[in-house]
Amino acid sequence: MAELLRSLQDSQLVARFQRRCGLFPAPDEGPGEDGAAPGLGHLPGATGKGRGGPAHGLRRVTASQAHVQKYIVKNYFYYYLFRFSAALGQEVFYITFLPFTYWNVDSYVSRRLIIIWVLVMYVGQVAKDILKWPRPFSPPVVKLEKRLIAEYGMPSTHAMAATAIPFTVLISTVDRYQYPFVWGLIVAVVFSTLVCLSRLYTGMHTVLDVLGGILITMILIVLTYPAWTLIDHLDSASPLFPVCVIVVPFFLCYNYPVSEYYSPTRADTTTILAAGAGVIIGFWINHFFQLVSEPIESFPVIQNIPPLTTDMLVLGLTKFTVGIVLIFLVRQLVQNLSLQVLYSWFKVVTRNKEARRRLEIEVPYKFVTYTSVGICATTFVPMLHRFLGLL
Repeated sequence: MAELLRSLQDSQLVARFQRRCGLFPAPDEGPGEDGAAPGLGHLPGATGKGRGGPAHGLRRVTASQAHVQKYIVKNYFYYYLFRFSAALGQEVFYITFLPFTYWNVDSYVSRRLIIIWVLVMYVGQVAKDILKWPRPFSPPVVKLEKRLIAEYGMPSTHAMAATAIPFTVLISTVDRYQYPFVWGLIVAVVFSTLVCLSRLYTGMHTVLDVLGGILITMILIVLTYPAWTLIDHLDSASPLFPVCVIVVPFFLCYNYPVSEYYSPTRADTTTILAAGAGVIIGFWINHFFQLVSEPIESFPVIQNIPPLTTDMLVLGLTKFTVGIVLIFLVRQLVQNLSLQVLYSWFKVVTRNKEARRRLEIEVPYKFVTYTSVGICATTFVPMLHRFLGLL
């Protein structure tokens, strides 16, 4: 068993997969500027404490150390397929798919989907900084995603999200809509498989990282499934419920596992938990003040999936565009205001970009910003839709 685990964690296995898919390092690729192997994550950088330095004196990866690897693509079909698949597990997908589902498809399914996604992502992010398993070594692996190099590898949160999202949708809709279950299962498996393989192709995870992410997600789904009905009733909880929803996630973010090197993991985790908290509070506001009518838990009979018409598509895109614009404006306004308040409170120079990485600044401004975004998406956007006659 130990030998099998070592083979699954071997960077050479990832490198062979890349070569089979037509991705090769450039012949002149050599060591980085600091003498280290190119593309290695967790490189030592400048350290510092106090104003402008990373929280807890964490080392940070500097621009000169974030070596951009040169590579040769000999099969563009796999290149574009896996780069697109990788995007299905990134922020650009979450900020489009999740709101679109809530505004246009089924808010009942979306409510389950968002909460399970937040849980899965938090567990995965924390597990990375507890286990501290490195990403595949480079060379021999070619790494295509510069931003994530400083993060640890195990488990793959892309694999976790790519497993949680399609299978949560499948489980939540099988008794709600009439469609061939086998086809739904095939779509879920294909979606998850493409994203998981993209993590190997981009050189960001080993096979064991991906398998670990899938396994952890499956366990979480099985363990939490009996409580999914409770999730459907979160919007009718007591008036003290929103306080708990804010305090607990903020405590978890502020006490995130400390890493020796700075990485975007804590910031990303804060964003995820804050957005989830905002969404749940939005559900509660809608129910408590009866602002937005939510669908019943289950239809009297299983419904047919309505056919996609031009009018429906135009309406959906219009609602999505209006919602995204409002969310963007709220995000920018709240982020700028919260940063100004925190900079003033801690007497930090506004132009100091490194100050955003300090624990006492990064967590509060991220949390306030994305909690506001979550509330806006679930409460104010539907109200705007109703005002504009889009419902």
